[in-house]
Amino acid sequence: MAPLIVWRHPRPVGAAGRCVGQVDLPVDRRKAKRLAHRIREHVRRTGWPRVVVTSPLSRSAEVGRWLARWGFEHREDARLSELDFGRWEGQRWADIDAAELSAWTDDFADHAPGDGESVRQLMARCQSFIAARADAPLCVVGHAGWINAARWVAAGNTQPRTAAEWPAAVPYAASVAFFNNSGGAESQ
Repeated sequence: MAPLIVWRHPRPVGAAGRCVGQVDLPVDRRKAKRLAHRIREHVRRTGWPRVVVTSPLSRSAEVGRWLARWGFEHREDARLSELDFGRWEGQRWADIDAAELSAWTDDFADHAPGDGESVRQLMARCQSFIAARADAPLCVVGHAGWINAARWVAAGNTQPRTAAEWPAAVPYAASVAFFNNSGGAESQ
């Protein structure tokens, strides 16, 4: 399978302490432009196609819009969106009922937090995106939950039973390379 690099979007404005999945928060334009420069440099250095696929959420799509200004083909794909937290979206984590949080962390793969989307459903979206890719290297801008789901899928793991099994979030603007020589994923 052709290599895939997924960058996590820059830090969104107003996310601190809040449950942010598919809430469409803005990102500082300078930070989006800075990440776009890094992606453009990667493509220049490697000779990869000048194509970037992003989540439709502003914090990812803004990076793609910068790249489009510089001649890249920018596509948005909803399968790259972050986990849908349903009625938890935008709430402060501290305000979400502890019993509801425990129900999710105890049945991490199948419980839909806030009646939104389960991790199993997120992983299915991830697998769908990966399976549908053309056999060419690809740059993507996505979200921490999606990146973790892709890492889990690439490693061939079964569904996580509890939240404790889930990897830590990739830092903002960091990248993870998939399907290099090892076939798995590696953070960069």
